[in-house]
Amino acid sequence: MPRSPLPVQDALASFWRSAPHPLDDHRSTPELPAKADIAVIGAGYAGVATVYHILDHCKAHGVSPPEIVILEAREACSGATGRNGGQLKPDPYNRPGSLAVTHGIQAAAECAEFEAKNLPAVKKVIEEEGIDCDFVFTRAVDALMSDAICDRIKRGVDLLRKNGVSVMDDVYFAKGAEAEQLSGVKGAKGCFSYTAAHMWPYKLVLALLSKAIDAGVNLQTHTPVTAVTGTPDEEGYLTLTTPRGVVRAKKIVYATNAYTSSILPEFADKIVPVRGICSHIKPGKSPAPLLPNSYIIRWSDAEYEYLIPRLDGSIVVGGARSVYYHDLQSWYDNVNDNKLIESAKTHFDGYMQRVFRGWEDSGAYTSKVWTGVMGYSSDGLPHIGVVPGRQNQFIIAGFSGHGMPQIFLSAKGVASMMMEQLSFQSTGIPKVYEATQARLGNPRNSILEGWKDVQRRQGAKL
Repeated sequence: MPRSPLPVQDALASFWRSAPHPLDDHRSTPELPAKADIAVIGAGYAGVATVYHILDHCKAHGVSPPEIVILEAREACSGATGRNGGQLKPDPYNRPGSLAVTHGIQAAAECAEFEAKNLPAVKKVIEEEGIDCDFVFTRAVDALMSDAICDRIKRGVDLLRKNGVSVMDDVYFAKGAEAEQLSGVKGAKGCFSYTAAHMWPYKLVLALLSKAIDAGVNLQTHTPVTAVTGTPDEEGYLTLTTPRGVVRAKKIVYATNAYTSSILPEFADKIVPVRGICSHIKPGKSPAPLLPNSYIIRWSDAEYEYLIPRLDGSIVVGGARSVYYHDLQSWYDNVNDNKLIESAKTHFDGYMQRVFRGWEDSGAYTSKVWTGVMGYSSDGLPHIGVVPGRQNQFIIAGFSGHGMPQIFLSAKGVASMMMEQLSFQSTGIPKVYEATQARLGNPRNSILEGWKDVQRRQGAKL
């Protein structure tokens, strides 16, 4: 599989980026700094959160911060974080249920508990730093739309409960008429409810980035990194090449997600660009029907929508996989967030009226549709820690469209490895997330395996 290309330069504007922050195109200095202690590649959630934790560590220990440069290929937070559905929604049961089978109960519990811990950690930093990002602490409701998916997920949930996985204490399950009543979703066969949050993700990242720049961090937007030396020179520096020149740095953080293999070729089929689609829906009358929770609507294992209610009554809805998932080229290994997925352009028209009780006469209409590019890991797990075989190089990438409830504490762990020389095992990050040579050598691709399985099952039904 070839390397990922660099991000395209004419991406569609998302709802979240409708009013760009003054730092969106910022360059702290007209020219690139010649040297830095740390170079962070990527000004999205992962890169900016890592810088935040590095600075927080220095502040807590009363030491001067290192010289840090952030190199961003496009505008700040213009990738997946600035294009997602706005959810901060831990997964206490779906992926952990699968992990319990493939990796054991302990691994499942570690991952579920780690995601649950990210929620109060993000809430705390938003409150302590006074960040205005429309943060709402709420409940998630996952509506299961077929008996088959309801039964499959319930089996996983029962396995987690039986083995005492602690996050299950927060999960409530309803079935049948109660599920439809609780979720408000027409025809729901079952639903799960648990603690979650949602926010304006671009505002969160730009607020943290603003604090970093105030602390002396050098931001260079529109500066894609095209190559990095594999080993340090005689002075201990690694060289990063960009179209604007080179930067020498003692340490590097790859917060590059979908585009990781454009610089690290060993990740060419391990972190794959996957395109998704999202929308902003406005009600046609005020007040809008009540929509109190954050939602996932699961039609099958691979087909779902996710949505949040905005405080102004509008809705952000992403997904539409039922429309385009069969067309592999439209989404797999595809970085074209400058184009819509054609077959899904109109999927969100009338969506609220079709799916939710009480919205039939809302006059809700689609006001904006955009695409985003996520970094899907071939084994379904993020790659975090030291890049295998590369001295003083760290990675925090491959979150498979589920980075919001994992990145903040992952970034804290990476920062602690860099600043305190902690081992990966001491960071609190789930063991199965560690970037290792064994994972790079694994030939399996769960993304394609899952897609082929869906095609076979759908073909069998015809």
